Amino acid sequence: MALTPEDVVNKRFQPTKFREGYDQDEVDDFLDEIVVELRRLNVENDDLKHQLAAAEARLSGGKASTGPAPDVRNFPTAQAPEPMQPLVVPTGPEGASSNDMLQLARRLHEEHVREGIEKRDALIAEGHAAAARILADAEASGKQLAANAEVERASLEQRVAGLRAFEAEYRARLRAYIEGQLSDLTTTAIEPA
Repeated sequence: MALTPEDVVNKRFQPTKFREGYDQDEVDDFLDEIVVELRRLNVENDDLKHQLAAAEARLSGGKASTGPAPDVRNFPTAQAPEPMQPLVVPTGPEGASSNDMLQLARRLHEEHVREGIEKRDALIAEGHAAAARILADAEASGKQLAANAEVERASLEQRVAGLRAFEAEYRARLRAYIEGQLSDLTTTAIEPA
C-alpha cells in the first residue's frame, strides 16, 4: 500500500466502547503499515541517492557509474543529449526520514488524543448542563404541582365546610319539623273529640 502523508493525517480510529482511547489493535496495524511504507521509502531514497551520485559522476567525467550510459541513439538529432539536471530529492513529509514520519505520527496521535479529551469534556459538560436543566424542570414542575394541589385542597376543604354547614342546617330544620309534627300529634291526641 502506498502510504501518503494525507493517509496519516486523515486516518481516524474507532473509539472503544468500554474504556478511553482507540482500539489498540487498529492503531498497531496502522503503525505497522507506516513502518513498512517508511522502510520502502528509505530504500527508494537510498536508490535515488545512488542514482544521483552515479549521474553526477558521469557528468563530471568520473568513472563511478552504477548504471548504463544514456542511449543517445533515440534523440532526433545527432547532438549529444543535454546535461542531466541534478535530481532534487523532495523535502517535506514525502521525503522525510523515518524519524520525521514517527514524529509526525506522534504529533497526529497527540492531536487526536487532545481532540478526544476535548470532545469528552464537552460531552461531560453538555451532560451536566442537561442534567441541571432536567432537575430544574422537575423542581419547577414539582412546585407547580404542589401549588395546584394546595389550591385544590383549599377548594375541597371549602366545599366540605359548606356541605357540613348545609347538613347542620338541614338537620336543625328536620328536627324542628319533626318536633312540630310531634307537638301537633300530642295536642290532637289529648283533645277529646
